[in-house]
Amino acid sequence: MTSQVPGTLFVVSTPIGNMGDFSFRAVEVLKAAGAVLAEDTRHSRHLLERYEISTPLVPYHEHNEAKSIPRLIARLQAGEVLALISDAGTPLLSDPGARLVRAAVEAGIVVSPVPGASALLAALVASGLDLDRFTFFGFLPRKGVERRLALAEVVDLRHAAVLYEAPSRVGDTLAELAQAGGGERETVVARELTKQYEEVRRGTVATLAAYYLGAPPRGEVVIVIAGGAAPAGATEDELRSRAAELREQGHSPRDVAAALTSEMGASRNLAYRLAHE
Repeated sequence: MTSQVPGTLFVVSTPIGNMGDFSFRAVEVLKAAGAVLAEDTRHSRHLLERYEISTPLVPYHEHNEAKSIPRLIARLQAGEVLALISDAGTPLLSDPGARLVRAAVEAGIVVSPVPGASALLAALVASGLDLDRFTFFGFLPRKGVERRLALAEVVDLRHAAVLYEAPSRVGDTLAELAQAGGGERETVVARELTKQYEEVRRGTVATLAAYYLGAPPRGEVVIVIAGGAAPAGATEDELRSRAAELREQGHSPRDVAAALTSEMGASRNLAYRLAHE
């Protein structure tokens, strides 16, 4: 593929279900690239055949990325153009690819995104929840202290949280979030987005936990959880104490002010003043 800058790595989004959600530009890039780097070449071959793309497929996944990266960077440095895709959606979001992109950037290679479908964004825009801010957690840790801390972080958020989850674990995860104190949060479970059996089910964490514990969903699942209400009535002394605690933990004044606003409902002006004391 001809490029103004020799050696370009394109990061190309693919459909998450509906095959029509593939851009003209994505097809052009894949047709003209020297190789398409794919998680599962057998899966991706169906997409390429659908759009009459004959570009060679090269396996690139979490089990071979460490060995593959030096060779791929050498190809890019030699002026070749490569395209990175995932099995579905936008690469790097709970998919391998971040290490390759980082290595390309460090090597001075142009990295160019080709936007498209994303289960994360599709679930958000269908949720009906406040989208001013959100935190994407991907798949939560499966067990132990890391999982408990992640669940607590989700419950403590004052803005939306987005999770990916295996269908068999949706009920259990929602039940754990309810037990952690998030039972009354507005929640959306989006299933099989853009596919024939697309479903967006709404309720609280607790009601959806009860539903999915009795009827585990099928297919790909995204969970969107509304943020909690800021605690009311925090005194200035309480805010000052929390600010001091955050500073001792090494947080910057900017982060301290943001935490006082989101966690404790402080006004921006007061949070800024206390953060800089």
